[in-house]
Amino acid sequence: MSPSKNTPIKRASRYAKVAGRVARVGAGVALSHLQGGAGQTGRDAALWRGALGGLKGPLMKVAQLMASIPDFLPREYAAELATLQSDAPSMGWPFVRRRMAAELGPDWQKRFQAFERKAAAAASLGQVHRATSLSGEALACKLQYPDMDSVVEADLRQLGLILGLFERFDGSVETAEAFEEIADRLREELDYGREARNMQLYATMLADVQGVHVPRFYPDLSTDHLLTMQWLDGERLQEAAESRGLEDRNAIAMNMFRAWYAPFYLYGVIHGDPHLGNYTVRADNSINLMDFGCVRVFKPELVQAVIMMFFALRDNNQEQIVEAYRLWGFESLSKEMVEVLTIWARFIYAPLLEDRVRLIEETNATAYGRETAAKVHRELKKLGSVSIPREFVMIDRASIGLGGVFLRLRAEINWFRLFNELVDGFDVDALAKRQHDAGA
Repeated sequence: MSPSKNTPIKRASRYAKVAGRVARVGAGVALSHLQGGAGQTGRDAALWRGALGGLKGPLMKVAQLMASIPDFLPREYAAELATLQSDAPSMGWPFVRRRMAAELGPDWQKRFQAFERKAAAAASLGQVHRATSLSGEALACKLQYPDMDSVVEADLRQLGLILGLFERFDGSVETAEAFEEIADRLREELDYGREARNMQLYATMLADVQGVHVPRFYPDLSTDHLLTMQWLDGERLQEAAESRGLEDRNAIAMNMFRAWYAPFYLYGVIHGDPHLGNYTVRADNSINLMDFGCVRVFKPELVQAVIMMFFALRDNNQEQIVEAYRLWGFESLSKEMVEVLTIWARFIYAPLLEDRVRLIEETNATAYGRETAAKVHRELKKLGSVSIPREFVMIDRASIGLGGVFLRLRAEINWFRLFNELVDGFDVDALAKRQHDAGA
């Protein structure tokens, strides 16, 4: 098993690379504001994108995550950061061979019937190679890039600086809690042992849920930086969305809904990264889940608050809306702040509040979402900063990400009934017991 690469020298090297860019842009933004350029949010955001755009890896993943939380950043910042791509180049074969030897020993190739030299996929933290076990089973070997501990810690340190500058010059959102949540989740993604446990947890939670497949884990071929699992064949979702008819697209959407929300409403567990590369679609419209790094376990009371908000919005019950925010982790909210935050809540919950077949969004979704987020941001800026609870980050991320998937599928579903079937008879104590029994 290879040792940790999180060394002071490697961290310092990454700090220098990122800090130089951050410092230059921070100075430019500060000068702009000192000279009275407070209205140049778009220019400031473009400067940040220019500074970060050449730094592939974890910081890009974080930037995209922040951009996916519409009320976390002004729309100009979100639009610029959303263009960043986590397109780290894959490691060549000599590098892969050395890395595999460090993980499984010098005779590692004898432990496979076949191992493809070219990566099947590459992302911000690692790459995946197809392989065949000695008994002939198709495998996916997820190999982490070297020195990622150092890279992540350096990037997080600079992210704190970036958010501090943003908070100083904008003032609408307090970022400390959201930053801690992002940092914890990103560190967890480096822990392949934890991801393996998440994979097995999902196999348990989805055992009785039709239309979803979880790969089998191979512990004998895995280490802290190598995760080997069953290879699951399937079609990319975008291709399925373009080639399949409405009935098929609806079936895919319902399977996606259950795959994400059955674990949440039954066990208090959610996958916080519904990225298109994290699943594929089979010929029968069932889906394959293939990445379990970004998984969050919540207290049962938080799930109760999410359900409470649905009924409060449905019934326009202001007292329940306030209580739901309190259980969610929002503190010291004024009446005016509750009203502003509820603008966003109604946007997110809207498809669930109508008992009819409909698209997930029937307006110009991108423009409407942007306008809604911008309105929330403007009003919060007038009222004073609000602290975003840690628990809000991943739930909002999953909601927005899945909404994007359903938009691509152009699915026409009664979301109201799908949601109510899932939460019917909800009992917070029963959820706590299921969560405990599953080892979440």
